[in-house]
Amino acid sequence: MPTISMFYGIVIQMFWADHAPPHFHALYAEFEALINIQTLEVIRGRLPNRALWLVLEWANLHRDELLKDWELCEKTQMPEKISPLV
Repeated sequence: MPTISMFYGIVIQMFWADHAPPHFHALYAEFEALINIQTLEVIRGRLPNRALWLVLEWANLHRDELLKDWELCEKTQMPEKISPLV
């Protein structure tokens, strides 16, 4: 599973040929959440509140890039790296 971004101890990844809806995986310590790219809702899992807030802020800034990466992953192509939250 390619890592597309990392910031503040949070790792953002996407699976190749993953199931719909378009989403990404956010990992922080022992926590993992799947986040819908279009709605920014948690599909499954959970993150601590502060980590979730950071992930949602980052995803809101990079939604178009996330959707492009999702399309690449659907074609089993390597997604592009996305700038971290600073």
